[in-house]
Amino acid sequence: MAPQNSMTDNYMGKHSFGQWIFAVRPWSFPASAMPIIVTLAYLYWTGAEMNWLYGVWTLVNMILFHVAGNVWSDYHDYKKAVDREDTTGATTLTTGMFKPHEIRNLACVVFIIAVAGGVGLVLLTGLPLLWIGLAGAALTLLYPALKYNALGDLDILLTFAFLPTIGTAFVTTGAIDWSVLWIALPVGLITDGILHSNNTRDMVHDKRAEIRTLAMGLGLKASAVMYSFEVLFPFVWVAVCVAMQVLPWLALVALVAFPIALGCSRTMMKCPKEGVETILDLDQRTAKLQMVFSLLLSIAFVVSKLVF
Repeated sequence: MAPQNSMTDNYMGKHSFGQWIFAVRPWSFPASAMPIIVTLAYLYWTGAEMNWLYGVWTLVNMILFHVAGNVWSDYHDYKKAVDREDTTGATTLTTGMFKPHEIRNLACVVFIIAVAGGVGLVLLTGLPLLWIGLAGAALTLLYPALKYNALGDLDILLTFAFLPTIGTAFVTTGAIDWSVLWIALPVGLITDGILHSNNTRDMVHDKRAEIRTLAMGLGLKASAVMYSFEVLFPFVWVAVCVAMQVLPWLALVALVAFPIALGCSRTMMKCPKEGVETILDLDQRTAKLQMVFSLLLSIAFVVSKLVF
């Protein structure tokens, strides 16, 4: 448990704005924002009639769910002793900056706001969004339990790729458009890479806490290979989709981010020999890769619509 002292006590109910921002881990927001942004750009390229206001609403709501999920996970990781004073992950609780009930309450408040926003969108758009939203909300709440049983990667792929892209298409166009899955997969794989690099780094501590992540089941070597697949295959996917004329040829501009992905992959491949110290910041680097890759893809869709 985190040590108690007068400095910690002074933080109770008196946290600065910067501390609250730190608690929600904004560096990870590309994982939730980019699937929505890419989907909006893709739908624009297809010529679909769109409600942009609902699209922006969806983007904000998705980030709110992400915030709730981040702090909800931090709370459970601390309570289960996954995160301790010697771990590398979230430090809002392990350093005594926040009390557990403060992080729990933050998660609950933001989750309620996100649900309210989702209900508003359902009332404006229709029942199909209700089932998508319920699935996303359930996966957010169940994430800690699924993560502790090697299902966190699947949860993230559904929550940050397939569900938000399909949901965004329905909200903005009024119809389920399965073609958005062409872009959901590559974006989702890189997002999974963020989690997988994190879980690979934390293997020893996770084992001590008696939880079981997918990275632990695979081991260091296989985890490194899996991570490399998650960050490199999206570029192959985009190239194949362009060759199949599923995506515009300008989508190949996303390949500009390939050197970043290759650098991340090489760092991870060093891990089995050089230890997890080599990947301490790889989750943040992967989040930056996600942002660059997705923004390039989004720009390609918009320019292709406007110019070609």
